[in-house]
Amino acid sequence: MDTDSSRSRKRTRLNDNDEVPLVQAFKRPRIEESTVKLQNESYTIAWICALSIEMAAANAMLDGIHPSLPSNAKDSDSYILGNIGRHNIVLACLPANHYGTNSAAVVANNLIRTFPSIRFGLMVGIGGGVLDSVDVRLGDIVVGYNVVQHDLGKVIQGSRVHRTGTPKSPPSNLLAAVNKLKAIHESKTSRVPGFLQQMIMKHPKMTKYTYPSSSQDRLFLATYHHSPEMATCDGCDTSMLVYRVPRADNHPVIHHGNVASGNQVMKDAISRDEIAQELNAICFEMEAAGLVDVLPCLVIRGICDYSDSHKNKQWQEYAAATAAAYAKELLIEGIPVAVMEPFQKSNDSYSAGKTNSYICS
Repeated sequence: MDTDSSRSRKRTRLNDNDEVPLVQAFKRPRIEESTVKLQNESYTIAWICALSIEMAAANAMLDGIHPSLPSNAKDSDSYILGNIGRHNIVLACLPANHYGTNSAAVVANNLIRTFPSIRFGLMVGIGGGVLDSVDVRLGDIVVGYNVVQHDLGKVIQGSRVHRTGTPKSPPSNLLAAVNKLKAIHESKTSRVPGFLQQMIMKHPKMTKYTYPSSSQDRLFLATYHHSPEMATCDGCDTSMLVYRVPRADNHPVIHHGNVASGNQVMKDAISRDEIAQELNAICFEMEAAGLVDVLPCLVIRGICDYSDSHKNKQWQEYAAATAAAYAKELLIEGIPVAVMEPFQKSNDSYSAGKTNSYICS
């Protein structure tokens, strides 16, 4: 029986007039992820971008944002800290108007000074596609099996270039995770489209990061050059377009292959095809070759143009978003939380601990 005495024991007095149930008076406020402050040593994954739009897409994929932490005295870069699932992640971006392999190497070196427990990196952003045996289209995703610096070499026999860049692969741990996710996609739909939808629901302002239109995905013959007097391709000769069978939907397709990296933007279709054939590359970009010399990493690129004179910025935001969405899916589905021991920069950058990925039912 609930007596007056027992009722009084279940209540506590806040002031002379107000009473609330005891359980409510001592109930602690819910701690949001953004209020949980970790240590620098708690972060194990470096997510590196070259452009602010790439960092914006990465930031939108985080499950939680963490408070900033102090940097190493020699580190002048700024970071966004957060998590995807149980992975604690450092987002870094190259300084404005500083692109290329050297800038990427500097950012990576600074990051691992400040966050000593980093196990590996993800270089996530936009790139230029190459069409050969692979039907790469704008907005698609390229995952790099190898990275080769295409502008490293010497000129021989007149104008012929002998490329001396050595292919560099991600550590086996990351390749195992890529293969695991590839196997999952054989029977299940990729979560990338869903993550893109969630991004817009959570961040309605990011409308520029949505799919433009298949009618704006235009691939011209390699021999047809864009007129420098035209700001867009609206006036280009449509008879020079390469016909491709329309896809059933606009979901990005994931491709795996070699990535050609250099310090200059590739915007010549003839050079693109020549280098791509020599290196067996399906994507061009500008930073990865500098990063892989510093940090074991995987390169993930959303295709925003075809590395030709017709390139423009219309697809950049969406391509940045598709690459970021794939990176999120890889972290959730493919990479165990303890995938590697922190690598030692003084040793071989790719000598991290060996851990395979498994599919568990």
